[in-house]
Amino acid sequence: VQLVESGGGLVQAGGSLSVSCGASGDTFSIKTMGWYRQPPGNGPREWVASVDNGGGSPDYTDSVEGRFRISADNAKHTMFLQMNDLEPEDTAVYYCYAITDSGDYSDYDHRYGGYLHWGRGTQVTVSS
Repeated sequence: VQLVESGGGLVQAGGSLSVSCGASGDTFSIKTMGWYRQPPGNGPREWVASVDNGGGSPDYTDSVEGRFRISADNAKHTMFLQMNDLEPEDTAVYYCYAITDSGDYSDYDHRYGGYLHWGRGTQVTVSS
């Protein structure tokens, strides 16, 4: 599975921004899609939100609950993250990820019980 993010950019605090992630390749094997983010300074990536393929409620990290909304258009193999009421602390590179039930052995991640795939990331900058 190949993932390509788009969107992002610069916005003032309190504003809104949307990022999207298009999937290609073996999309039928996707179980879950979501977002991580990495703040400036190359600190650890923080999980932001995820949604399971085939339904179920999305999950969010506490700091974005009520402000961000994740959704997916399964027919177009695209996932969206609508970010509202943005704060400077939301500034980060946002990475799309997907968990599949098939893939290369080197991509297997025991934490997810599947094969982990990453996009290259898109920058989101929130000015104060």
